[in-house]
Amino acid sequence: MIWLSLVGFLCAGLSAAYIIRWAGGRTAAYSDSMPQRFHVGEIPRLGGVAVLVGLCSSWMLGVWQTRAGDPGSLRLGYWVFLWIVALLPAALGGITEDITQRLSVRYRLLLTLVSGGLAVWLLELNVPRLGLPWLDAMLRREPWLGMGIVLLAIAGLPHAFNIIDGYNGLAGMVALIVTLALAHVCLQVGDRALASLLVCMAAATVGFLVWNYPRGMLFAGDGGAYIWGVVIALASLSLVQRNVEVSPWFPMLLLIYPVWETLFSIYRKLVRGVSPGMADALHFHQLIYRRIVRRVFHEDEARRMLKRNNRTSPYLWAFTMLTVVPAVLFWNNTPVLMAFCSLFGATYVAAYIGIVRFKVPDWMRF
Repeated sequence: MIWLSLVGFLCAGLSAAYIIRWAGGRTAAYSDSMPQRFHVGEIPRLGGVAVLVGLCSSWMLGVWQTRAGDPGSLRLGYWVFLWIVALLPAALGGITEDITQRLSVRYRLLLTLVSGGLAVWLLELNVPRLGLPWLDAMLRREPWLGMGIVLLAIAGLPHAFNIIDGYNGLAGMVALIVTLALAHVCLQVGDRALASLLVCMAAATVGFLVWNYPRGMLFAGDGGAYIWGVVIALASLSLVQRNVEVSPWFPMLLLIYPVWETLFSIYRKLVRGVSPGMADALHFHQLIYRRIVRRVFHEDEARRMLKRNNRTSPYLWAFTMLTVVPAVLFWNNTPVLMAFCSLFGATYVAAYIGIVRFKVPDWMRF
């Protein structure tokens, strides 16, 4: 597993270096008018390519090792290629958008739905239980409902990661934390095959983060967000389906930050009469950037914006850890996990309202 993670890290890191040095200038420019833009200059948005190269390289090496004798008892068979097949529609759709800036949200959503459909068909993914007796009975009677949840999860989570991908190291570090938490529970229940796939994902993400934080030389783009979203969704669903002792609310609590950010964003846009697909600058992380992070005084505008950008992400890393820690501690306790999900929702709304009304204590600013 360590060897595979090293390969994933090196392949992702070297691919990222190649993109920065030679391939970054061959993509469409990111418009200065975009509300998500918080940087100066043209930064390559092809970090997803680097993550995909590192991920697929380590996964395929793991399959080869298993065929050659499986010294780590990882049992990575040819089914891993089915994961890659399911991942590719969403990943390639996001990368195409990063290159051309012309693929509409509708088509990208369709491609993530294709990934979900492939997961249901090729991987036979389903949601057999939700931790509530009456819902579990319904899922047993109507298995198509579980398949619908799979489609919703795999189609929605990539876009949730794309929403929180606004500052250096934000989405990448959240993906890294969640991936390692999932891998930890996989090892707790003896699912080494799934844990190895997640460790490879974490390693490829670190290879990207070397160039993304704090220097901001490469962005993940839609491709990176979609890769993280699909892989984490596949792993979460597989973990719950294959291991009955794992509560289905464990991955829900792990991912409650990007999921709740997405749901809350849809709600506030509908209330304002705006299309949920319309980009804006009112997400939680953007409010932290504008109203909590102290301004940096520097004569170089690019340097000034980079420093403020880098100071934003740690707030959200800490926010993520507030849900990851209890999720890892109580991964098999559904009532406790549900309670923490509710607590997070209330805390998020209270924090959002507090920031909007400028009710932020001085000790939180740095």
